[in-house]
Amino acid sequence: MNTIAEFTIIGRVGEIKQVGSTLRVSVASSFSRRDNSGERVERTRWNEVTVFGEGTRGYVKRNIVKGDLIFASGSMGQTKWEKDGETFYGVTLACERIERLCKGPNHGDDNGGDAQEGRRPPVDDSDIPF
Repeated sequence: MNTIAEFTIIGRVGEIKQVGSTLRVSVASSFSRRDNSGERVERTRWNEVTVFGEGTRGYVKRNIVKGDLIFASGSMGQTKWEKDGETFYGVTLACERIERLCKGPNHGDDNGGDAQEGRRPPVDDSDIPF
């Protein structure tokens, strides 16, 4: 039987750093719930997504900055290492697909704008049914 371990994250970019030939993108995703007293509690989780593919790395470098809302998906793997005689385990999120869903506050007019928006034809609002 084949098994699969995949991830999907929608969240805001915290940091993008080059590590060797890969990019590591930290992504904050949050959710809220009500606790036992009825108060709304929000929890934020940070995940580090590693981008290996050359084309995907280029897309990230050209189009994504800190604060952008992104969708990322890919495969998960487990890592194991030892430090000071103690064994540690971690999860690697190998990004295979990443897309910007919404620009964050760090996109200014001086950064050249959205590379994809320049290629899109104008939208005719008369065709939209709502």
